[in-house]
Amino acid sequence: MDRIRRNLPQFVVGAFLVLMVVLTVLATDIPVAGLLGDSLVRLFMNGVLVLSLVPMLRAGAGINYGLPVGIMAGLLAMCIAVSADLPPAAGFAVALVLSVLIGMAFGYGYARILHRTRGQEEITGLFFGFAAVFIMCFFWAVAPFKHPQMVWPIGGEGLRPSIGLEAHFGQVLNDFASFSVAGVEVPTGGLLFFALLCLIVALFCRTRAGWAMTTVGENEDFASLSGIRVERFRTAAVIMSTVLAAIGICVYAQSYNFLQLYDAPLMMAFPAASAILLGGSTGRNASVLFVIVGTLLFQTLYVFSGPLANELLVPEMTEITRVIITSGIILYALLFQGRRGHATEA
Repeated sequence: MDRIRRNLPQFVVGAFLVLMVVLTVLATDIPVAGLLGDSLVRLFMNGVLVLSLVPMLRAGAGINYGLPVGIMAGLLAMCIAVSADLPPAAGFAVALVLSVLIGMAFGYGYARILHRTRGQEEITGLFFGFAAVFIMCFFWAVAPFKHPQMVWPIGGEGLRPSIGLEAHFGQVLNDFASFSVAGVEVPTGGLLFFALLCLIVALFCRTRAGWAMTTVGENEDFASLSGIRVERFRTAAVIMSTVLAAIGICVYAQSYNFLQLYDAPLMMAFPAASAILLGGSTGRNASVLFVIVGTLLFQTLYVFSGPLANELLVPEMTEITRVIITSGIILYALLFQGRRGHATEA
């Protein structure tokens, strides 16, 4: 019974997804195979961003609502790669390498700020992420890039809000070794890349450093008495989260085929948080399994809800429904976490 109660969100969303699939088949002419293929694309497209939440959760720093900090690092890296006009595979590889380097620098600065607000990391990350997005808006407006596909056509200064990646490394992962099964397009390259990152994070969690980071998240006093340098591992967790977010936006952008700047990343932390909470995290623990299950359920729900809302409801309800789902999952997780906390104290 306790297991059912703990996994109630997964059971409810799973049942709701089955209902939507049945409605799609019986009540609409929408091809289900195409929607399932889109779900697989969204799994790896958003999965790396969700995976980036794991290090900070395991280190006890809460959900990284400052995800835009890492996203900004990845966007800057991709802008540099696009301006270099490299071949698709090389351009994407350069974007990933630069994302890691810039993400480490951004992550260290972000970690120093979170260290000064110990115990309030989530709210601090939320406002710092918002601030980072608007600070970078000034940078995008004066960035010293001269590539004609990146800057405004009139004046030749300042980056455009959207930069196409078709001529660069757009969908380089989606198209790699992809194949079709019963009409379902399987993006092999993207899924393999996501699986590789999941494996790296899972293996790290089993190392001595990974166990030390988990110990810090569970009990800082015990970790300190055991000789673990708490601040060092919390800083490492923030840097890892920021680097993974930078890589994640590269994966997202190449799949989306566009690079979106300015205020586009403002709300990207909330779908990622909803996904990992739906996967089973209570806001205090995380695992790669939570990432995979939560992302698959959440993004499949997104994929099916849009066409169904357009067919059976008012088309304008699509985005409203998605916002309700995203916010509702976060609210439920917070209520569930609070209820567990009260039960533990009792």
